[in-house]
Amino acid sequence: MTTQREAHEDSGLAADLLSDRERRAASFRLLGNLIRPVRVKFIITAILIIVVQLATVAGPAMIAWAIDVALPTTIDGDASLAIAVGAGYIAVALIRAVSMYCYLRLSTTAGQAVLFDLRRRIFRHTQRLGLGFHERYTSGRVISRQTNDTESLRELLEFGLEVIIGSPLLMIFTAVSIIWMDWVTGVVMLVMLIPGVLLTRWFQDRSAKAFREIRTHSARLTVNFVETMGGIRAVKAFRRERANDEEFAGLSEDYRQATLRSIRLFGIYQPALKLLGNIIVALVLVVGGWRVLEGHLDVGMLLALVLYTRRFFQPIDMIASFYNTLQSAVAALEKISALLAEEPEIREPEEPRPLPARDGAAGVGGALEFRDASFRYSEDGPVVLHPVDLKVPAGQTVALVGRTGAGKSTVAKLVARFYDVSEGAIELDGVDIRDLSETDLRGSVVMVTQESYLFSGTIADNIAIGRPGASREEIEAAARAIGADEFIRRLPDGYETDVHTRGGRLSAGQRQLVSFARAFLADPRVLILDEATSSLDLPSERAVQEGLERLLGDRTALIIAHRLATVMVADRVLVVHEGRIVEDGAPAELIAEGGRFSQLHRAWRESL
Repeated sequence: MTTQREAHEDSGLAADLLSDRERRAASFRLLGNLIRPVRVKFIITAILIIVVQLATVAGPAMIAWAIDVALPTTIDGDASLAIAVGAGYIAVALIRAVSMYCYLRLSTTAGQAVLFDLRRRIFRHTQRLGLGFHERYTSGRVISRQTNDTESLRELLEFGLEVIIGSPLLMIFTAVSIIWMDWVTGVVMLVMLIPGVLLTRWFQDRSAKAFREIRTHSARLTVNFVETMGGIRAVKAFRRERANDEEFAGLSEDYRQATLRSIRLFGIYQPALKLLGNIIVALVLVVGGWRVLEGHLDVGMLLALVLYTRRFFQPIDMIASFYNTLQSAVAALEKISALLAEEPEIREPEEPRPLPARDGAAGVGGALEFRDASFRYSEDGPVVLHPVDLKVPAGQTVALVGRTGAGKSTVAKLVARFYDVSEGAIELDGVDIRDLSETDLRGSVVMVTQESYLFSGTIADNIAIGRPGASREEIEAAARAIGADEFIRRLPDGYETDVHTRGGRLSAGQRQLVSFARAFLADPRVLILDEATSSLDLPSERAVQEGLERLLGDRTALIIAHRLATVMVADRVLVVHEGRIVEDGAPAELIAEGGRFSQLHRAWRESL
């Protein structure tokens, strides 16, 4: 369930070494990079916002002119000026409405384009990252980056320009209009604005931290939920429901408290800001009324000043209301940029070397060689595989045996280049696997694991993963070759049967047979079977042995297995103990020598 490492949301990431300011700068660089392809649309939306705000500011001035100038001429019998002002007011309102419509259309389109690009970047990048990253960065947190955090950016991208650009512009235009109409009123308003600036700064400092906590607790909830649902069988088997419920309740309470803290901050800020705004309106009304009585100000002008003063604080209120969204988006950007800043541990070579063409007669087509190869998971970690010098001729089947944790799977993962050796090299047909392109390596080395993971879709789709573009005849031929065709045809829709999530419609043995067919269709130079028959019952194991031999064929194979029948098909056995190869030879030879393999063989025989 939720492990200790989730206590620190992004522990182990490269971004952890950055300060808060550096993380924020990195997040805004990411945002700028995302916006660049649609920057023309955002520039147009910014222009439209300026038009909208100018039209908004023009309203009170036109009302003041109508009252102080047009109305007296109308009383004198000339209504033409009042009609012109009314028509102008309607025209300005239409310009504002059309501009706002165009702004909403453009900002929404541009925002969705940015989110589309960001989702693809996250998906593509997380696929490129190595196993080491995924082993320390849980799938729930990746899902949170892809869903919750990208959604937090949506409102910022679609409506943020109106607040971030439009609101300050409206305040500036309004302040200029007030000072132009009556500088005394302008000075009163600007002096009273100082407490508002201090209040806003106080809110910004505290809310930034609060919203970062909210994003962290939200991610932890997602992690816990995904892990619980992903391991629902273990939950049911070990009656973990009550314990999980208590753990989830604790995480939910942390999330609730973090949210309440942000709400309390907002509950102080917004009412205080509105109170300050109302006080300033009252002062403007008192000062302006006194100036009207003194004859220094017209009534229409006073009305315009009151309207401007009220509108001056509307943008501040909008900024305060939007600040929740802004802080949430900034926190989300920081987490996404930290994820995208992770560098793949397995790098594509700058100048890939091609593999020589397959030639069985020349011994080319899967020859492996370990050259003083050793491995540790981290620079200061313990040695998992001690230096190995080993040659595996093309076409040879090698079984790796030993106790759990001895290092067998490590050898397989190094050959598949899920990790790179810490020292030394591993060569395939004379080429260092680090010099092979990703396409060549994945097409030449295929691993079938104990998990036998199947993707949602049909059985035919899952087999075709071995070689995308394979014909239906080739898919069915691969299934027949390993003994899966018979059970597939008994299913309701045959090869078109939907396997459901993770192949839940099939038994463990059937899923393994489908994964064998996938590997057979891929036709790699090197096949790795990592305890790939462990999920098969005895009838299934017998049925698959002949197909397994055909799957092995004349290709190089590394078999990690605890089952005697699987090991005995090997040409050669390597006994791995504490990260070292301690025995190497044909199965019969090692049995006769009476060493570790002989002991394992005896234990297997006795367990039958």
